[in-house]
Amino acid sequence: MSRNNEGNIKKHNDKLHKAQDKAKKAAMDRKEKLKQIVKKFNEDKSSENI
Repeated sequence: MSRNNEGNIKKHNDKLHKAQDKAKKAAMDRKEKLKQIVKKFNEDKSSENI
């Protein structure tokens, strides 16, 4: 399949952008989970010191 015509270019770009969006979402999800873990860890540490 060549990407020389308009339909194939669009299909290729849509597939590429979908993969990029999926990777970006996964990275954001990991950051959010890490924030929650750190927050819980810090709460546990502060409750031990009281």
